Amino acid sequence: MKRFIDTIKNIWAIQELREKILLTLGLLLIYRLGSNVVLPGVNTETLTSLQSQADGGLIGILNAFTGGAFANASILALGIMPYISASIVIQLLGMAVPTIQKMQKEGESGRRKLNQITRILTIGITMAQAPGYVANLMAQGVETTVSGQTFWLLSIVVLTAGTIFAMWLGERITDKGIGNGISLLIMVGIIASLPQAFLQELVSKLERSGGGMVLFVVEIAALIIVILLAVALVQAVRRVPVQYAKRTTGGRTFTGNMARQYIPLKVNASGVMPIIFAQAIMFIPVTILSYTAAGEDASGGWLITAFSDIQGFWYNFVFAVLIILFTYFYTAIQVNTNQMAEDLKRNGGFIPGIKPGKSTAEFLDTVLSRITLPGSIFLAILAILPAFAMIAGVNTQFAYFYGGTSLLIMVGVVLDTLQQIESYLLNRHYDGLMKNGKLKGRAVSAF
Repeated sequence: MKRFIDTIKNIWAIQELREKILLTLGLLLIYRLGSNVVLPGVNTETLTSLQSQADGGLIGILNAFTGGAFANASILALGIMPYISASIVIQLLGMAVPTIQKMQKEGESGRRKLNQITRILTIGITMAQAPGYVANLMAQGVETTVSGQTFWLLSIVVLTAGTIFAMWLGERITDKGIGNGISLLIMVGIIASLPQAFLQELVSKLERSGGGMVLFVVEIAALIIVILLAVALVQAVRRVPVQYAKRTTGGRTFTGNMARQYIPLKVNASGVMPIIFAQAIMFIPVTILSYTAAGEDASGGWLITAFSDIQGFWYNFVFAVLIILFTYFYTAIQVNTNQMAEDLKRNGGFIPGIKPGKSTAEFLDTVLSRITLPGSIFLAILAILPAFAMIAGVNTQFAYFYGGTSLLIMVGVVLDTLQQIESYLLNRHYDGLMKNGKLKGRAVSAF
């Protein structure tokens, strides 16, 4: 406890770090306040059906990402998700469009151009999603205090402005605060529902037929174990030894064995993106069938039921298979083994026993494929754990924290933020957050 207090004092003693943390907390508070500001013209007394819709299923997951803003008909109801969608589109286009590939290789200037394109695409995606959200409000019987056309136009403009504002907050946090701003906004939205879900679970277990405090303690212990497994998945790497004929570090030149280093290949190089891709793909057929006559047929109705029941066998089976497939797909996008082999060859490095160039690229690709398989299976298991928690009797809202996107985002963002704080402490000659003064690995931001 004394070490923890000393660490807090050391953090507070660094003026730059203190200002960054306070700025980050202030901007996150503004985001949370905005999540409770209702769209102009909405009768808040008629939001009951919308909030009931967001209690479970895919809509419940979306509501969790926005911190309840979706169910509150907030000005930030679409949250930062359109920006995430735009970022994914740009990454995918980078595989096929030479212009974007060139920008990705231009360093800081290219990054600024891509950011501007992403912002513009975010506005377009938000304006496309906003009418769908307003239509859902009308379908759920939400009443308005203004005329229909005025409400539609006003809501689309406000929802678009809300997403742009959330995007701006995220970028301010990244540039002036601590941590990855976009990821922090998502994490804060997820954590916002944790206290209420925790209390609901506690109250339900203390009821006469709830199982008692012992069962609640067992659930908390299981949750801690799942969190530890998620941390292990995020941090796990396969170190590939690399030998350099000559290496200069810190003004000193090393040769032979002294010049040996490692390439850290992450077991889960794709992060949470496979889960997001899989959820999006599974959401498409349900949405299409719901608005077409095919959804009224026996087969169409079965598909809607099967892919909307997050506790069902077919939902979880297809979900897990899609995650495994998308893990390989996104890892192939993120990790360019050919480029890694070329960089090694250019810098005079080689993997012991492997020829430089094409053979090195093939070796790295083989290693990456082998470690991706257990990583993808483990990721799929984590993704469907909330369904098992619900089946075991855990409250729906609390069960979301037993795995899936929510848990992986929280773990990844927390580790990344702690890594940045750790760097500030070590650069100022303070002890780090951990006993050995160093966090193992490097946590990649959620997005």
